[in-house]
Amino acid sequence: MRTYAQYCPIVRAVEVLGDRWTLLIVRDMLVGASRFNELSRGLPGLSRALLSRRLRQLANAGLVQRNGDGYTLTPPGLALRPLVFGLADWGARYAFGDPRADELDPEVLMWWMHGRIDTGTLSKRANIEVRIQDRRRTFWLVVEPGDASICYTDPGLEVDAVLASDIATLYRMWEGEVGLLDAVRAGTIELTGSRWVVRGLPGWLKLSPVAEHVRAAKADA
Repeated sequence: MRTYAQYCPIVRAVEVLGDRWTLLIVRDMLVGASRFNELSRGLPGLSRALLSRRLRQLANAGLVQRNGDGYTLTPPGLALRPLVFGLADWGARYAFGDPRADELDPEVLMWWMHGRIDTGTLSKRANIEVRIQDRRRTFWLVVEPGDASICYTDPGLEVDAVLASDIATLYRMWEGEVGLLDAVRAGTIELTGSRWVVRGLPGWLKLSPVAEHVRAAKADA
């Protein structure tokens, strides 16, 4: 590996973390991803070969360790949390404009959303049909006590509620730019179906881990 040939702690940090995808792998591990396939699903632009290489580099740097059939961050890896979410705060304030078309992958959004459902308050199963109208795509978010899953084909369950919008609005909601209930009242997101699901979903869905930074930046603008 070529180095910057400068004796400075910032340089040393960049040598470890500055490669493409490295910080995004750390980001996903900080919010709960631990298995190779989970990391791959959340970073679809990253080849599996390169993901393996980056994980080895992080392990060699002492930031990641193998744990059974998965990976965990070591104490030095966990210590990156303020740095990663500091970047989220800076990005939300100074670099976060309108979404680009290449940033709006519906399968990635659904994968992220299903991993941020608080199932602790659920007493029974709910099947939520998610319609992305401008992409003509439909997904099914199946949530039940202790588990949430995303289906890319009809699971054959009775639909309890329907969430429908365009992909950009759903991403803005997920990132905290607009509130789900505010968007429903404005008519940019439709949420219909069983009352207990319609009332419950805004509390079950915990949004992106960076949503608080996006909201704070918007409030301070």
